[in-house]
Amino acid sequence: MTDHEQYTPGPASRAQVRKDRGQNGQEKWTLILVRELRHSPEKVWQALTDPAHLREWAPFDADGSLGTVGATVKLTTVGAPALRVSETRVTRADAPKVLEYKWGGFDMRWELEALGGGTRLTLWTNIGRRFISMGAAGWHICFDVLERLLAGEPIGRIVGPEAMKFGGWQRLNAEYAKQFGIETPNWPPEAAQKS
Repeated sequence: MTDHEQYTPGPASRAQVRKDRGQNGQEKWTLILVRELRHSPEKVWQALTDPAHLREWAPFDADGSLGTVGATVKLTTVGAPALRVSETRVTRADAPKVLEYKWGGFDMRWELEALGGGTRLTLWTNIGRRFISMGAAGWHICFDVLERLLAGEPIGRIVGPEAMKFGGWQRLNAEYAKQFGIETPNWPPEAAQKS
């Protein structure tokens, strides 16, 4: 059912990075991505919280719903070289408007705003400075896959090392690096040699 060959991501857009000082005085980087979807906030909320939907587009699997405050859920990173499982507690779940939890120690904040018949989806996530453009490229592709899933035209999840081998990811990584004013990371080294 996957149709990656016919998928080409659009240009890098609607992303920004903020640098703050964390509580310990260290730099804290936050990646902010915005996507306008043609689907209702309720439908998008289900895709963000329901484990069956997350398996179709997100870079992690969840062993339970993320839609209830206080719920403890195990998130398993998909495609990581080593199995990475983190347990999270949902800290905010105002359906269908705001969802907050941690993934692998990084804050995740999703905001859904009704926009005409659709939704403006905004993701705030902490990220290591050297991974900013790579993270933006990965989430860009995840959002594309999400949008097609919601439209009833699934193309299959494209995440982790599989996404990094994908030509569209390499282009997005370079475009986001330029947009953020940083050097394009050459990681993984073998992918950089192919581009």
